[in-house]
Amino acid sequence: MTSLLINAFKRLNLSIRPQVKVISSCYSTAVTTSNSLNVTQKEWKYPPVYTKPREVWIENLDTVEEKKLGLFELHPSVYAAIPRIDIIHRNFVWQTKYRWVSWAHTKTRAEVRGGGRKPWPQKGLGRARHGSIRSPLWRGGGVVHGPRSGKTHFFMLPFHLRIQGLTSMLSAKLAQDDLHVVNNLELPTDEPNYLADLIENRNWGPSVLIIDDTDIAPRNITVATDSLPHVNVMPVYGLNVYSMLKHDTLILTLAAAERIEERILHHLNSITMEQQREFKLSQV
Repeated sequence: MTSLLINAFKRLNLSIRPQVKVISSCYSTAVTTSNSLNVTQKEWKYPPVYTKPREVWIENLDTVEEKKLGLFELHPSVYAAIPRIDIIHRNFVWQTKYRWVSWAHTKTRAEVRGGGRKPWPQKGLGRARHGSIRSPLWRGGGVVHGPRSGKTHFFMLPFHLRIQGLTSMLSAKLAQDDLHVVNNLELPTDEPNYLADLIENRNWGPSVLIIDDTDIAPRNITVATDSLPHVNVMPVYGLNVYSMLKHDTLILTLAAAERIEERILHHLNSITMEQQREFKLSQV
């Protein structure tokens, strides 16, 4: 049956075939083919074993209309992992709590004003004995075991859970078609309307997070995003689960995507594998 289909395709002798240009700094060679849709293999330090690399289009930002500049491979261990909702939630709780300081404050009986003398004699009046009207038993008295201001809720999430939180969020964004790769962040103008039109034309948003491999972004994009509260630019070392959850669309530059891949693959294949084992799902 397979040979019959192959012979049928050969007899068609199609003259129109797609052209695809592969762009990446870590490819062995940049390939342009006119015969078939081919993508060269990336030279990963830790190549994928059981799953195939994911392919995304490289887009542009210099025009409002979208242009496909080529195909880019993403490592499946980083961008196609199983999304662990429980680990994403633990990362979310960790990030919201480590910045939270409770300023609720109550006074003890020693800090409440008044109550310096004994309200009545110990004996002789038939009344219950009290030593101060600012005792916690009295209305207006001190509070026992109440909250004291400046209480931090900081705790540290295990490192391997933070790594798996990033891979889960990146994989979820890619699976939902909310992750896009662009060649660079160069805009032809610093007008916010240009960037707003580009986002609307490409169905990004309503909130967009742009990630670059450096914290020195081009001037035009910093000025354009300054008056757009729903569009934010972040360096690659600041990428986190909370920000990816907060924004609908994630935009990565080529350099940022490779940098994220390199760092996460390094940690996924480091000596912490034993600590990660209990949190991994068995696929057998």
